[in-house]
Amino acid sequence: MAFPIQRLRRLRQSESFRDLVCESSLSASRFILPLFAVPGHGIRQEMETLPGNFHLSVDCLVEEAKAVRDLGIPAVLIFGIPESKDEQASQAYHSHGIVQEAVRAIKKHVPGLMVITDVCLCEYTPHGHCGIIENGYLVNDSSLELLIRTTVSHAEAGSDMVAPAAMLDGQIRGMRQELDANGFSNLPIMAYSAKYASKLYDPFFKEGTGSALAFGDKRTHQMDVRNQDEAMREIALDIEEGADIVMVKPALFYLDVVARARQQFKVPLAVYNVSGEYAMIDAAARMGRLDRDAIMFECLNCMRRAGAGLIITYFAKRAAELLSRSETAALACAS
Repeated sequence: MAFPIQRLRRLRQSESFRDLVCESSLSASRFILPLFAVPGHGIRQEMETLPGNFHLSVDCLVEEAKAVRDLGIPAVLIFGIPESKDEQASQAYHSHGIVQEAVRAIKKHVPGLMVITDVCLCEYTPHGHCGIIENGYLVNDSSLELLIRTTVSHAEAGSDMVAPAAMLDGQIRGMRQELDANGFSNLPIMAYSAKYASKLYDPFFKEGTGSALAFGDKRTHQMDVRNQDEAMREIALDIEEGADIVMVKPALFYLDVVARARQQFKVPLAVYNVSGEYAMIDAAARMGRLDRDAIMFECLNCMRRAGAGLIITYFAKRAAELLSRSETAALACAS
């Protein structure tokens, strides 16, 4: 029996062949690293649920941002943990709030690094919900007013791009109109367009931002995990309202949504490799169940394969370090 002419293993026989025909690739230029700003000075406190990631006072945040830039990572996504919280989330839009101060410091001391700011209210309310609560329900339009104020305050502080995360109806249109009206027509919006009501956020809420819910859940505004068509409607609406980049969150458990969004919409597409996804891999690696670096690259590559152009990930620094080493080794061999 004649052997088939097509032998697909021919192009897998060495690293050089595999690299030559790979259909997607990773580089540090695709990564965005989340950073957590806290009040105080000299604070660099590792998070137990997100090892390798830290609560950082603004002075330490600047040093971390320099390291990020030097690794070739183009952008950071800033979250803030305020000194105080109230029902109106007033620290979210205060001109000297923690995010606003962090943005000013990075823009002053780390030129060339893009600063993206998360726009949400959950870190700033005592109940952990993303806005104003009435009769146990998140009120859309009055919460939206506070989100818009927060967006403009980030722009005034020097944010390079805002990233609205609350999943409120009409938030992108409202933010776009108010940014334009205040002279920020060139400031782009990266929308958390298909953000699912996922338990994979738990490490982020419990320790990252300290915004675990006092009651209820977020299923009245974040997406039902069972739905895919709805995600396409959300993305289409955000594009229509003025989003420049759209996002699917979480990433690994929602690659079907990522792939469909890549096929359906010809706009820049980001994913958020969230805290629970990171924590599962980290925990398995610490138990000796998985090769940490190998599985890290496998998961990041699968996001790129599904169609993500940008990857927000807590793995960004480690992945960038290893990619830099492999590139350096390749250059040394070439010379």
